[in-house]
Amino acid sequence: MKRRIIAVLAAASVLGLSACGSGSPSSTGGGTASSGAAGSTNLTKVSVGVIPIVDCAPIYLGDKQGFFKEEGLQLDIQTATGGAAIVPGIVSGSFDFAFSNLISVMVAKDKGLDLKFVANGASTTGEKGKDIGGVVVPAGSDIQTAKDLAGKTVSVNNLSNIGDTTIKSVVEKDGGDPKSVKFVEVAFPDAPAALANKQVDAAWILEPFLSKAVAEGGKVVSWNFVEMSPELDIAGYFTKSDTIKGKAELTQKFTRAMNKSLEYAQQHPQEVRDIVGTYTKIDDAARAKIVLPRYRVEFNQDAFKTLGDAAAKYGTLTKAPNAGELLP
Repeated sequence: MKRRIIAVLAAASVLGLSACGSGSPSSTGGGTASSGAAGSTNLTKVSVGVIPIVDCAPIYLGDKQGFFKEEGLQLDIQTATGGAAIVPGIVSGSFDFAFSNLISVMVAKDKGLDLKFVANGASTTGEKGKDIGGVVVPAGSDIQTAKDLAGKTVSVNNLSNIGDTTIKSVVEKDGGDPKSVKFVEVAFPDAPAALANKQVDAAWILEPFLSKAVAEGGKVVSWNFVEMSPELDIAGYFTKSDTIKGKAELTQKFTRAMNKSLEYAQQHPQEVRDIVGTYTKIDDAARAKIVLPRYRVEFNQDAFKTLGDAAAKYGTLTKAPNAGELLP
């Protein structure tokens, strides 16, 4: 039964660029990157599945700053460009911990996998006009606000995930009919072209592609993360509940180091931009312009409930998740 669930998740619970990311894949996707105190006999090796996007910058910064070494850990950072392997990787034991957006882990939990977050990952900035993602329309479009998306074709990177869930919520909140929005899958790098070619009426795009789309004349008509909740957490680091119970000390060490990394990243935005250049193909000019996510330690439980309730309401989940079972 578990094998069947993993297979379903491998097809449907897509992470990576597909999971709400703010970057582009590195040329070494799928490889490993160990750093810090590699080779030390006193450190416990910990494998972490991540995606080469801006959201994951804190773990790279924390590794560079020695926060994990201070806890006696040696990171084995394993990147995946097609993140469908991340949830099954946790379940199989290939990863000790991994990065995912909240909805993907909610879906896995909803399908019977006992997973739980151990640290936050990335959150909305909370500012309309300056966030990591938004719904973009071409110049001259008659779509002015979220409710105008009703009856239109909107691209998202993956169906039944955090993009369409948040968009449906803000469309309804603005007085439109969320059921009438037609969602189609288009990868973030391809979304501007899909708009220009009139394949879609609007496109949900994340950084660094959002800045590029706006610079080319696109207009953001909905900052869907902010409009759902200015305190919305987007992604975090998770593992199996069995790992948390059976390797409690290891989990606590990872969480402490990860939290320190999040705080450091939030306080040093230029270092975030710099280190992103070491594991992605985003060039200097693009990194200087992109909006960075907010990095913080605490999850906002009210925003989590808002997101989970919406996912259940619109059919992404069979029932609303229990925050106490999923959050630290």
